[in-house]
Amino acid sequence: MYQHFIAIICLALSLIFLPGVGYAEELVIGDFSSQAPGKKWPESWEPMTFSDIDAHTRYDLIQDKGKTVIRAHSQNAASGLIRHVRIDPHEYPWLQWSWKIEHVLKKGDVKTKTGDDYATRIYVAFAFDPDQSSLWQRMRHKTASVMSDQELPGSALNYIWASKAAPDTIVPNPYAQEAMMVVLQSGNARSGQWVKEQRNIVKDYQRAFGKQPPDIIGIAIMTDTDNTGEETTSYYGDIMLSTKKEE
Repeated sequence: MYQHFIAIICLALSLIFLPGVGYAEELVIGDFSSQAPGKKWPESWEPMTFSDIDAHTRYDLIQDKGKTVIRAHSQNAASGLIRHVRIDPHEYPWLQWSWKIEHVLKKGDVKTKTGDDYATRIYVAFAFDPDQSSLWQRMRHKTASVMSDQELPGSALNYIWASKAAPDTIVPNPYAQEAMMVVLQSGNARSGQWVKEQRNIVKDYQRAFGKQPPDIIGIAIMTDTDNTGEETTSYYGDIMLSTKKEE
């Protein structure tokens, strides 16, 4: 939903510059497995809430088969967790993570506002690039920046586990054209199973927007059910950025 994209925009000012950029082959974005279970989330992550949504998704660090992961439970609710970063995706093009769902949302629909809910999603937010934007986009972004007094992303990729959309589909978010939805998994065929994902962010951005991606300024996770009014539980494993694809 549009509010989700705006929330990432409004949180983008406080950036964490990860050490080792340009040297390490991998950057750990979400090191959940090293955390002690029982806490809500790692200190390097922040809650992402929305002013017009009172009910929030609950996030907890739990043990799943001896490994610490994040469990998200949402009942007619929406909120996320975000990690602020500043990284050139051309240096670290591969995003790797694992996730698991209990079930998808019956009313979920990637093409409609009323269906814009997902059992799991990973946001990748990108800096605004005036050199690759139209005059109207630059004017709109400048106006929004003045109103918010913060650095605003210009675009985002949403990697989603959809209810029924075909995998490998890329469509605009029904609330915001700047956020493109990339369907990785769909339906309940793999529910209850840990699924490992790795995506080339540069290639996905080029395919979604038709141009080169600017810097990544934030990565977030979110399980939301506020539009459909449903309930679901899902799980997130470690999140990494890498210089190369894992074989």
